[in-house]
Amino acid sequence: MTTTDTAPGPGLTWSLRGRGPDDVAVLADPGPGHDDGEAAPGTGRGVRVCVVDSGVERDHPGVGPVAGSWVVVKDPETGGTEVRATDTGDSCGHGTACAGIIRRTAPECELHSVRVLGERFSGTGDVLLAGLRWAVEQGFDVVNLSLSTTRARFAEELHALADRAYFNRTVVVASAHNSPVESYPWRFASVISVGSHQEENPDLHLYNPEPPVEFFAPGQNVTVPWLGGTSIRTTGNSFATPYISGLCARLLSAHPRMTAFQLKNALYLSAANVRFGPRLSTPAGEACDDSEN
Repeated sequence: MTTTDTAPGPGLTWSLRGRGPDDVAVLADPGPGHDDGEAAPGTGRGVRVCVVDSGVERDHPGVGPVAGSWVVVKDPETGGTEVRATDTGDSCGHGTACAGIIRRTAPECELHSVRVLGERFSGTGDVLLAGLRWAVEQGFDVVNLSLSTTRARFAEELHALADRAYFNRTVVVASAHNSPVESYPWRFASVISVGSHQEENPDLHLYNPEPPVEFFAPGQNVTVPWLGGTSIRTTGNSFATPYISGLCARLLSAHPRMTAFQLKNALYLSAANVRFGPRLSTPAGEACDDSEN
């Protein structure tokens, strides 16, 4: 949801256009969660993933079963919001696309949907906040949020909600804005923020050593499910985000006690551009900056 054009500060990395894994190589040490480059050995079984979006089309062959569907309803008079069960499906196709990518990546996960977008991708910050809050309160393992709000007045409450999710072991995977503008909640460190790369390998993700986006995943010219049981090819950070959500579901199915911090670490260690090499020996008491080695 784009509502303002507030420009970010200088020196921030918003895109990897024209750069590949070798151009953003990161030197790291192997650690917990590093499985010889395998990001997520599980299948998603036992993991509850909630797609907060435009809804999900039921019985779509590219999505499979949806365990539960809800919609955020806003009272036009009072402005209050309520989350209700629904069988109305998807209002514009965006949520179905995201759900399909999650299903493709973590085929045995349990998918749920909360609709916060209407037709033509319309939505408001308060409805987004209500849907995300409800998902966090339900204790879903992973929440996929392939949208954001540029309205700064929602930032403080979204920040508090993201922190609450982080400490309650609900992993919020949030899409970076497609344009270099400030939006929320992906800018918060307590969520996993995602942009898209242009690499040909559909199973490759990258760690970003420069702010503000943490990870890049396949989201350029990807095939996704769409309304009416169809599929389309499309591009955007929205479609890279569910790939990372799917990886999180696979990791959690193999390691159910992992925290959000450990999930970030596992994604970092399995990123295609993170290289493992010997540490430089440094005399006691001296600092060492090996970022350029």
